[in-house]
Amino acid sequence: MSVRRSPQVLVLNGGSSSGKTSLARALQEILPGIWLTFGVDSFIDALPGGGDSPRAGITFAPDGTITISAAHRALEATWYAGLHAMVRAGACRILDEVFLSGADGQDRVNAAFSDVEVMWVGVHCPPDVAASREADRPDRVVGMARTQAASVHRGVVYDVEVDTSLAAPDECAQRVERAVESRVPQG
Repeated sequence: MSVRRSPQVLVLNGGSSSGKTSLARALQEILPGIWLTFGVDSFIDALPGGGDSPRAGITFAPDGTITISAAHRALEATWYAGLHAMVRAGACRILDEVFLSGADGQDRVNAAFSDVEVMWVGVHCPPDVAASREADRPDRVVGMARTQAASVHRGVVYDVEVDTSLAAPDECAQRVERAVESRVPQG
C-alpha cells in the first residue's frame, strides 16, 4: 500500500469556460504556501502567434474543434518537463488544463510528474452554462465550451470533483482544500 503525501501539483481538468481559472485563483488564496498557476492557456500564449500561427501546431476550427499536431505534442512534453523541474525545485503548482483526449491527457501528465504527488480535480460545468460563459469571452472560439464539456472528462480518474454551476469559485476551492488536507500526513 502506498503512502499518500501532500500534493505538490493540483491538476484542474475541465472544458473551456468551465471555471478552472477562477477556481485556480481561489485556491491560490486559501491553500497553505504559494501555489503557481500555469496551464494550457499559458502554453498556447507562448506558442508562435499565441497559438494562431500555423507554426504553433494547433488549429482552432470555426466550429470549436481543435486539432493538435505531433510537433505540438512533442513541445507539450517539453513544457511539462519544464513545469516538472519547477516542482522538483520546490514550487507547488496548479495546472489549469483541458484534456482534449481525456484519459490520454491524464496519462501524459502522470508520466511527466511520475515522481511527485499529484491531485486530480475534475471541474465540471453543464454545456449550456459553459456556452453562455464562452459567449461573454471575446478570446474564445464559439463552440469549444459545448464540445469540451463532457469529452475532456472521458476516462479521467479524479480525487475530487466540483461543479462550478452549483457553487461559487470560493466554495469549490474549499472543497478542493478539504481534499488536499485529507492527504497531508498527520503527526
